[in-house]
Amino acid sequence: ELGGKNAMLVLDDADIEKAADGAVAACFPSAGQLCVSIERLYVADAVHDRFVDAFVARAERLKVGGAYDFSCDVGSLTTAAQLKTVTEHVEDAVAKGAKVLAGGRARPDLGPLFYEPTILAGVTPDMTLYEHETFGPVVSVHPFRDDSEAVARANATPYGLNASVWSRSASRGRAVAARLHAGTVNVNEAFAAAWGSVDAPMGGMGDSGLGRRHGAEGILKYTEAQNVAHQRVQGFTPPKSIPPEAWAALLTGALKVLKAVGSR
Repeated sequence: ELGGKNAMLVLDDADIEKAADGAVAACFPSAGQLCVSIERLYVADAVHDRFVDAFVARAERLKVGGAYDFSCDVGSLTTAAQLKTVTEHVEDAVAKGAKVLAGGRARPDLGPLFYEPTILAGVTPDMTLYEHETFGPVVSVHPFRDDSEAVARANATPYGLNASVWSRSASRGRAVAARLHAGTVNVNEAFAAAWGSVDAPMGGMGDSGLGRRHGAEGILKYTEAQNVAHQRVQGFTPPKSIPPEAWAALLTGALKVLKAVGSR
């Protein structure tokens, strides 16, 4: 798959602290350089401010660094080109009116390719990162009024790889998940549930690619189907002793009988 502008939806006053932890896990592992990383957060108006406060507080506590142990939370970007993309996306958004709630700058003091976990508000369609994948530790937060608006906004992208839905109602979460145009949708989880379900197919919709990995579909994509048909007794070509018209009528009648018998 190619990745995409993956979305996370916070529908209601599910455990805000848990949802904020989920957002950190969705947006910042591997410095946001996962194909399933979340880059857009849609939060219900009723819980927007509380969620954003909790999410920002967690992002600001994340330790950025290059240690090969558990002392750091966010590591380095992979290439100078990727750092350039992340920097340009954030600078473009800020220049056009976006507000930085957390992060928003490179950290050359830590190494050549480090960038802080960044949360933006007020991102609009004229900004580059609104539609284009950043593939870095950057996420935009957007409020919404109801589930239909959240679904419409989450689906307003040519991509469709991964999504995350958070709700205190399991049935509501699953119902909204089923309406999202994404190959995998996780309810009350960032991406690990779908990724870890190795017997279930995982892949993208839309511009996020073709085919699936995991499950039967993940194996069958490496195969080519072949049809071997063995006709026994009489073939479909009429015997020389029967006129074509009579043969056609006989076959039609026989097929009707077989169909009737098979439907019982």
